Amino acid sequence: MTKDRIPADVELLWDDFHQTVNMTSDELRTWLLTAASGEEAFPADPDMKLPELGARVVEVLRKRKVDLTDGDADTMRRVVEYVEDRLENRPPHAEQKEEWRRSLMTVGHDPLKPPEIRP
Repeated sequence: MTKDRIPADVELLWDDFHQTVNMTSDELRTWLLTAASGEEAFPADPDMKLPELGARVVEVLRKRKVDLTDGDADTMRRVVEYVEDRLENRPPHAEQKEEWRRSLMTVGHDPLKPPEIRP
């Protein structure tokens, strides 16, 4: 991606991504660390392996639009498509809903988080 001009499709993707991902980079990173460490506690290893797509989302959230790479655009596209698909296929049974929510949160979308009111 050139630094001079951002393609229109990437501009739209940026907006879709930031509407879809409703967790901040810090919230998502904390969630990923908690999920990776299990119920007990954080492991002592700071280089713990996080889910790859979730870690990429944290990186993209910390970037400015002008600093995006083609790989970042691919990550944003994958996340938007994944979240849209998961939201369309909400599980019918209560016992499946927590796993469904966790899968969405792993890429930065908490379906229980109230939408932000923007002026």
